[in-house]
Amino acid sequence: MSRLFALIKKEFFQITRDPSSVMIAFIMPLMLLIIYMYGVNLDTSRVKLGLKFEDTSPELSTLMESFSKSKFVRARIYQDRKLMYKDLISGKINGFVIIPNDFLKNIQRKRTTDVQIVTDGSEVNLSNYVKSYPMSIISQWASESSYKYNFQKPILQAQIRYWYNQDINSHHFILPGSLAITMTLIGMLLTTLVLAREWERGTMEALLSTHVRKLDIFLSKYIPYFVLGMLSMLFNVFVCVKIFKIPFYGSYIVLFGVCALFLFSALGIGLLISSNFKDQFLASQTALSIGFLPALMLSGLTFPINSMPEILQNITKIIPTRYFVAFIQSEFLAGTVWEIVLINSVFLVVLGTLTAIFVYKNIKTRVD
Repeated sequence: MSRLFALIKKEFFQITRDPSSVMIAFIMPLMLLIIYMYGVNLDTSRVKLGLKFEDTSPELSTLMESFSKSKFVRARIYQDRKLMYKDLISGKINGFVIIPNDFLKNIQRKRTTDVQIVTDGSEVNLSNYVKSYPMSIISQWASESSYKYNFQKPILQAQIRYWYNQDINSHHFILPGSLAITMTLIGMLLTTLVLAREWERGTMEALLSTHVRKLDIFLSKYIPYFVLGMLSMLFNVFVCVKIFKIPFYGSYIVLFGVCALFLFSALGIGLLISSNFKDQFLASQTALSIGFLPALMLSGLTFPINSMPEILQNITKIIPTRYFVAFIQSEFLAGTVWEIVLINSVFLVVLGTLTAIFVYKNIKTRVD
């Protein structure tokens, strides 16, 4: 135990003397959180929309007000069609709506009426919003004005309620999910460099000349960086909840418990990479290639796993970030759901244990 404590103490001294570890644990995640908070936004609001009312009935002034008061569109009234077409081509507007001259008359006579919506199809997601927002505004206006203009009321009216994210704010699930990506990057980078740095600087040879055991090296590389990773997670959660005001409905004890399991596997992957390289640059590049990119693309944060090809769905089963993303988003948005907590914890324990076994067997105690 004295040898192990001495090695752990040595690693903590190494952390305090090496500013790169502190930057990886605290500065880099803060930068990533700021990017995810202010640079990544899946909410398409304030869509630039052109309006052309060919029906000049005074009663349609309330429809104009509905467009102008909507928080989802930024409406601009046009009188000239050619100018509206030109602005769509130049990108000044994302689409336009044309209300035909017999719009109000057909509705009052209970006839089918048409509304023309034109949008730029080069951006598929944005064009879907341009298509759905005007129809929603017009439908709501027609429902509210049915008693006034003798409109035909719809047979069925749906009242939609969103659970767990009632404001439909994408940051409420992007930032918790980004914590999984951030902790993957931190966990791997912290340990990817430790063994490679020892070999590169020549200190591993001096260490192996002592009575140190493989288990001592194994635990001394896990424990200090596990503590640093948990402190980094505490810092990240504080930034999300207290500074960025992301709602949290779960249990902090459960959150950090599962986070410990995730760090166990992430640190193991980093050590596994580090044990195969004696060059810090190659080790760090390998960690980014086989750790960060798959975690970002195949974890379910960016793209739904169910929509991926079957072969990729099977590959995601060996990526720890997949299970942590599913857990942490549920913990932030819905609270502690034990079915989700337990199943993801089991997978993280299995992956972490297998990784630790490979790391232990791969640590070299002899100089080639």
